[in-house]
Amino acid sequence: MSFAHRVPVRVALAALLAAAISILSLAPAHAAAYRFWGFYQLADGKWAFAQKGPDQIVPEDGSVDGWRFAVADMNDTRFPRATLTFDQVCGSTAAETGKKRVGLVIDFGRPADAADGATPPEPQAICAVVDSTATSTDVLAAAGDLRVENGLVCAVAGYPATDCGGEVKELSAEAKAADTPVQISAPSTAPTTSAAPSAAATAASAPAVETSSGTSTAAYVIAALALLALLIFVVARSRAANRRDA
Repeated sequence: MSFAHRVPVRVALAALLAAAISILSLAPAHAAAYRFWGFYQLADGKWAFAQKGPDQIVPEDGSVDGWRFAVADMNDTRFPRATLTFDQVCGSTAAETGKKRVGLVIDFGRPADAADGATPPEPQAICAVVDSTATSTDVLAAAGDLRVENGLVCAVAGYPATDCGGEVKELSAEAKAADTPVQISAPSTAPTTSAAPSAAATAASAPAVETSSGTSTAAYVIAALALLALLIFVVARSRAANRRDA
């Protein structure tokens, strides 16, 4: 194959590679933010984002679940602003046969997290005594009535009264500000529930997030695969041309 025939193929390959790198390296100017209840679990004395939805997790006796209402994007995790151990929450609650004790920390967030700037309820800690097979959703019900829409926990103990995982177009300076730790008193009594495991909330604790341009991650993957297929086609054509000219 002559040099004159090779140049167009190399140019095409270079252009395709540049396009692929450009698409794969694209990042939104800013990630979309949402107002929602985040679900966490205490691990080694620190809050960690739950790896499954609350209806898919059956916490063990001696564990601690945490919930935080906040405005956040994919780059900003808002943990409960207080960390309480199981002993702090359930240390004074006696074990019961056929039941388990799960610590529950509920952080209703800041006024800046509320849709209307209202003052949220005070954070609270609860020692939930529930059936041994209860899920984290059942544990959360110890805090009060839950509002669930499309598998997403929208309200805990009636808060917030409206909205569910709504997108926030622009964050205020107060909403962007770092959290300030709060004090949560240990519960004086332990609520008991005999509710069977619930099937009400099966989705993850945070809404699916798209890029700010409205293009999902799947679109980038599809575009990258299309470019890869085109690259393979060009290389195959080039090799065929080499064999013909040989």
